[in-house]
Amino acid sequence: MIVNIIIGIIAYLIGSINISVILSKKVAGFDVREKGSGNAGTTNMLRNIGKKAAAITLIFDILKGIVAISLAILIGNIANVGNKSLLVQIAGLGVILGHTFPIFFNFKGGKGIATSLGVLLMSNWKIGLICLVFALVLIILSRMVSLGSIAATILFPVLTLFITDNYIVSEGSGYFIYSVILAIIVAFNHRENIKRLLNGTEDKISFKEKI
Repeated sequence: MIVNIIIGIIAYLIGSINISVILSKKVAGFDVREKGSGNAGTTNMLRNIGKKAAAITLIFDILKGIVAISLAILIGNIANVGNKSLLVQIAGLGVILGHTFPIFFNFKGGKGIATSLGVLLMSNWKIGLICLVFALVLIILSRMVSLGSIAATILFPVLTLFITDNYIVSEGSGYFIYSVILAIIVAFNHRENIKRLLNGTEDKISFKEKI
């Protein structure tokens, strides 16, 4: 139980390090959350600062998920914890919640898609890659990041029902419930996007954004 709590706290703190806020203030002189959608994430960085800043944000946010899961496994091995799949799930949810509600930035962060990708790739690389490709295809076809992100997150629980191998730990127990919780968090974070998608007013990205 103590190890689980420690993992949860560490993962949350890792998630709370929001590079988009730090980078936007340093590079552009303003907090990216004050512009556009008000979201501290890759898409808002792309629209308001440029491709390089967006790329850095994307990579950093993905790495947060990877690092959180890696530390969970490392600490689990050191502490000789039996159920490492639970540690992975706690770390995954913790880092995403940290990204969404960062303690270092007044609990106002991003929507957790890039960090979720890092978590998925580490939890099960096969599921992660399928969700990534699925999201990219939808984004390219629709030019709506939110549509691809939401659809891929919904696909995650479905895939856990059919793919039972390639998990980072041998026991893949509890991943369906874990995936459903993750999907609910992402859907909640995209609630305004969902409204606009239903109304047909969702913003589309341009692949010719400023550098």
